[in-house]
Amino acid sequence: MTPEVKAFFDNATNTVSFVIKDPNSASVAIVDSVLDFNFSNGHTDTTSADEVIAYVRANDLKVEWILESHVHADHLSAAPYIQQQVGGKIGIGANITIVQDVFGKVFNEGSEFQRDGSQFDKLFVDGDIIEIGTMKVDVMHTPGHTPACMTYVVGDAAFVGDTMFMPDFGTARCDFPGGSAEDLYASIQKILTLPDDTRIFVGHDYKAPGRDEFAWETSVAEQKAVNVHVGAGKAEEEFVQMRTDRDAQLAMPKLIVPAIQVNMRAGQMPEAEENGQVYLKVPINAL
Repeated sequence: MTPEVKAFFDNATNTVSFVIKDPNSASVAIVDSVLDFNFSNGHTDTTSADEVIAYVRANDLKVEWILESHVHADHLSAAPYIQQQVGGKIGIGANITIVQDVFGKVFNEGSEFQRDGSQFDKLFVDGDIIEIGTMKVDVMHTPGHTPACMTYVVGDAAFVGDTMFMPDFGTARCDFPGGSAEDLYASIQKILTLPDDTRIFVGHDYKAPGRDEFAWETSVAEQKAVNVHVGAGKAEEEFVQMRTDRDAQLAMPKLIVPAIQVNMRAGQMPEAEENGQVYLKVPINAL
């Protein structure tokens, strides 16, 4: 089965959100939504999410799932806002609990912050199957970038989050807590066992040198042949060394501090304090 895919590109964070539609019904899933956030003044905005919502409403679509590929460090999730507007269950990988435990300590969240993933409607494990209308979704655990990364395989399409990028840009960093270049290599090999004509939809694009347009759709065959980090049968040892050396030179994402605090709560803000104001913490020299 070939799902219909509508992409929404967020220029501020280079994030691609997707609406996946069952061709036989009005049922859809939304993958990796974006809540706009201005770090300089602490203001949120729903412009990006409203574009997705407007598309859903204009086409009389039924949102069944709001899926997260992982706990994003580069943008805030709009999942609860979208759920409030058009419904759907929020799902993420079961290893969200690992992320919550690590960053619950980093941000000194205290015992009131639940570390059991209960902020989400569904926690997925490898091999789970869900449905979008008449379409089956195979859920694959693909850790490496983070321990909770998931790939959603829907018919001839795979939504890989940050695990892989376009072939000319390569693969995700592995230096976040719980990340592993060895795990990422294994996860990518798992994805590449899908049929060659499987469409791969990536969660970000940064226009590799020499390319003028943003892009987010490739294929298993193309990734196997020409991905600059893992293509042409690159060995694990070579990949791990490359990834380790490369990651050591990368700066932290500019929104990592607010993004992790919000996204590990399924897109919810922390509880307001006694004065009614919501605050996000900035740990000093912790990341």
